[in-house]
Amino acid sequence: RFGSHELKKQFLVPTIAGDFVACLGISEAGAGSDVSLLSWNVHSHLQTFLSENIVHVHGASIFCELSHTLFSSGIHVAKKIDKLGMRSSDTAQIFFEDVRVPCKNLIGEEGKGFTYQMLQFQEERLWGVATVLTPMETIIGETVDYTRQRKVFGQPVLHNQTVHFRLAELATEVELLRSLLHRAVALYVEGNDVTKFASMAKLKAGRLTREVTDSCLQFWGGMGFTSEVLVSRFYRDLRLMSIGGGTDETMLSIICKYMDILPRK
Repeated sequence: RFGSHELKKQFLVPTIAGDFVACLGISEAGAGSDVSLLSWNVHSHLQTFLSENIVHVHGASIFCELSHTLFSSGIHVAKKIDKLGMRSSDTAQIFFEDVRVPCKNLIGEEGKGFTYQMLQFQEERLWGVATVLTPMETIIGETVDYTRQRKVFGQPVLHNQTVHFRLAELATEVELLRSLLHRAVALYVEGNDVTKFASMAKLKAGRLTREVTDSCLQFWGGMGFTSEVLVSRFYRDLRLMSIGGGTDETMLSIICKYMDILPRK
């Protein structure tokens, strides 16, 4: 969106092709939800940008071909972090020390990085909502199939009203979330500011994924507590939805700001 044609050709094209694996690092030990507190200092030095401090970056891929190409020496990848879920996406602590970056690799205008990231967050949050719809539908569908054939006390588990009513409620909630996403995306395509709707959708998606996975896992009984079924994996993986890309609490603060009900400092 803001990168030059040369940067897109050098980095974006091979990333889309699967030849590069990109990573994201926008957190430090003292900065997470409040991205403005990032302390990594970079200054212009001749034809390069030079990082002054060692920075601890969480949430970045340990396989960082893009960064290895983008930066020169000075990048140190620490031990891979063991996570609750999303195990196929590596996370590691990365240290930057006196890293030199060619000025030609600057994306957009100098000093506008924070603004660009805030704009990107809205797209990321809408994308995040879109990615959890199918997993939730899959979990509900597999739970219906399992409870239909699993018999307890002489009848299928699905025949219990508390089970089929709950599954109907969850399916309804998923469709409502889909409608909110469609509205937000339509407004975004028209060029509108969708920060409020993106935040609402992200908040709802984070909470709903927890509801769906927890409720469905319960209906699987002991099998749901094993690694043998998909619902247990989604129970772990989708928990990130309420944290990554902006926590539920951050989404609530943004929504309150747009409703003009957030206390002023």
